[in-house]
Amino acid sequence: MARVGQVKSPADERISDRIAIGVLTQAFPPGLVDEVIAETGRVEKRSRLLPARVVVYFVLAMCLFFGQGYEEVARLLGEGLGDGRRSWRVPTTAAIGRARRRLGVEPLKALFARVCHPVAVPETAGAWYRRWHLVAVDGTTLDLADTEANDAHFGRPGTGRGIGAFPQARVVGLAECGTHAVFGAVVGPLSAGEQVLSRRLFTHLREGMLLLADRGFYGFELWQAARASGADLLWRVRSNAALPVMRVLEDGSCLSTVHAEPDRRSRRNPVTVRVVEYTLARTGDQVVYRLVTTILDPEQAPAHELAALYAQRWEIETTPDEIKTHQRGPKLVLRSKYPWGVEQEIYGLLLVHHAIRQLMHQAALQEGLDPDRLSFTRSLRVVRRQVPAQAALSPRQTHPCTDPHPR
Repeated sequence: MARVGQVKSPADERISDRIAIGVLTQAFPPGLVDEVIAETGRVEKRSRLLPARVVVYFVLAMCLFFGQGYEEVARLLGEGLGDGRRSWRVPTTAAIGRARRRLGVEPLKALFARVCHPVAVPETAGAWYRRWHLVAVDGTTLDLADTEANDAHFGRPGTGRGIGAFPQARVVGLAECGTHAVFGAVVGPLSAGEQVLSRRLFTHLREGMLLLADRGFYGFELWQAARASGADLLWRVRSNAALPVMRVLEDGSCLSTVHAEPDRRSRRNPVTVRVVEYTLARTGDQVVYRLVTTILDPEQAPAHELAALYAQRWEIETTPDEIKTHQRGPKLVLRSKYPWGVEQEIYGLLLVHHAIRQLMHQAALQEGLDPDRLSFTRSLRVVRRQVPAQAALSPRQTHPCTDPHPR
């Protein structure tokens, strides 16, 4: 059975050999962390063993080394947080828990909003289709600690045998197809559907983006909301969806119309879409795939190219897997016993994932590779193996928690 935030390390492995706080301070400079702490009103009124800045880095380190105990993660941070004049006293688990509560979730959310943006540049392989920047929306669920507070706030999944073993939080995110960098996310209870949560993400869309989505997201109102962002859309719909053929185009696609539910029978207020249908003949799959798009001109985007492009949306499903299986660890549940801690932990995981993906993108650019050619699992292991730069600094040198550009 899954255990909350615990996993046994190999006998010959010391976690102190794996800390990579320098990576975190490079992605999230101390000055920026201080800014979001001030913006969210979390500045301390008195000196503490665990000031807010340290707690932010603690949450990030906790999500980088998921499964390690509070005090062990604190020991890792201690290698770089000592100032040479006094020794770092490792806080107790209770003290860390209180510090996390004081911090809350708002600084992590604010840090995510400030840092987690699309990272692709025109030279990034696999991030573009013609003139469009490829992005996708997808959702997942995370198992939570089995507490009354989490159960009441997030709810549990139902099964044929009863209710699920753990409460679950639903997370819906926007990610770049080429880099897998998540640049928009919303957390909600299990009862909130992906359509409901995804609407809150459309403020992150821009003209020049092409948003891919699975058939679970399609609905007229949601389609219109995404369309209003200025981005173009390429969404899969059910193969039996009522899409009357208005005009067949030279590439085999056709123009059709969609309507709001009250206007469906009368066909009032139509919205024109282009429909692309195809099957995967080479695999023997006879399932009919039906896509609708806002790109109405087949010369701008031929049907066969859009059909091939939709595979990018399946590929982006590996992003939740990177976070849940590799970064968090398989069969582990989030450790937080209260909803505020759950959200704090989720945003910590997303921030660390973005930092790793940004490093992978930089490495891919230097080598002229598609970021998809790099292994997230191997990159995560490299980051965890790094010896922190601050561990080798003398007391008179600047350590990464004060230097905005750590080496």
